[in-house]
Amino acid sequence: MPGDDLIRLRIALTAFFALDGFIFAGWVVRIPAIKAQTGASASALGLALLGVSAGAVITMTLTGRLCRRFGSHPVTVACGVLLSLSVALPPLTHSAPALGAVLLVFGAAYGGINVAFNSAAVDLVAALRRPIMPSFHGAFSLGGMVGAGLGGLVAGSLSPTRHLFGLTVTGLLVTAVAGRALLRLDPPAPAPAPTPAPAPAPPDRIPREGLAPHRLDSRTRTLVIVFGLIALCTAYGEGALADWGALHLEQDLDAHPGVAAAGYSCFALAMTIGRLSGTTLLERLGRTRTVVAGGGTAAVGMLLGALAPSVWAALLGFAITGLGLANIFPVAVERAGALAGPSGVATASTLGYGGMLLGPPAIGFMADWFSLPAALTSVAVLAAVAAVIGFGTRQATAN
Repeated sequence: MPGDDLIRLRIALTAFFALDGFIFAGWVVRIPAIKAQTGASASALGLALLGVSAGAVITMTLTGRLCRRFGSHPVTVACGVLLSLSVALPPLTHSAPALGAVLLVFGAAYGGINVAFNSAAVDLVAALRRPIMPSFHGAFSLGGMVGAGLGGLVAGSLSPTRHLFGLTVTGLLVTAVAGRALLRLDPPAPAPAPTPAPAPAPPDRIPREGLAPHRLDSRTRTLVIVFGLIALCTAYGEGALADWGALHLEQDLDAHPGVAAAGYSCFALAMTIGRLSGTTLLERLGRTRTVVAGGGTAAVGMLLGALAPSVWAALLGFAITGLGLANIFPVAVERAGALAGPSGVATASTLGYGGMLLGPPAIGFMADWFSLPAALTSVAVLAAVAAVIGFGTRQATAN
């Protein structure tokens, strides 16, 4: 594929990653208004929100097959259309069961597009022979920050119906422009090896192009699951901080509500910066050192964030945690995809998303048993586990 086509493909995929984060964050900030509109209790809303999770997990397990049959580019575009349309549905509901039903559709689109564009990104990484995966996830994080910020600004002046319909229009426009470019471009072939006569690959460096999804050996399946567990360990921390970070600052450190709300913002901003600089970091350190250093950094940062006696020290800890976790998930998904194609991406994404779902309730139970600061140290423990696993799989994560 010519270099110009590779650049166009990278821009189109970046647009879809950013759109995904933008739409999802725009929906999240309107959850309180949707709760009031439906009259749902906290427990009923919680059950309805499981529709997003259920739809995403179910679809992630199926999208790998769709990508193999139809290609990751058409599936990305189709899921982009469905995601854009389905985000307008929640304001049209007036009961928790109806909300749960439409969120099942929204979650299916969200899960599908995540597997599809990550699979397409893995192909591009292989073609460019550069570790650019973090830049795509940085675009997702940046889109999420813009979506949340814009949603907060218009929350007082626009109804949820108008706001989310605006997201639909925006999503369809971006999908039309970026999707047109994506559908015109075939997935790039992996770049040739730099040596003229490469030696046969050892068992832990199985080339992706030599793997048929139904012929994966047990070692490769195990490695894919291991990378999924690395993704789970890091996504656990993201989910935990999103739901419990502000409460920890306000309840345990007596922070002002406005300052407490800035806790997750510090984490998210640091993660975005870390991902946008991730390609340079990976080129200098390599995958193994990036995963090990990132997990260790996140563990130290979260211990500071959970146990610090002052608000500002805790905010610093949250920011350090975001920097540490930033590039571990992209590396895990990229390695799983390099080993097993879309099926590997689907497995790692499903496990990673499961970690994001597991984090908040696990923190809640541990907070009841012990305390919230003690519960938040589990984020540090799992970040350290990710570092240890990353070191243990250093041959498979080698550049």
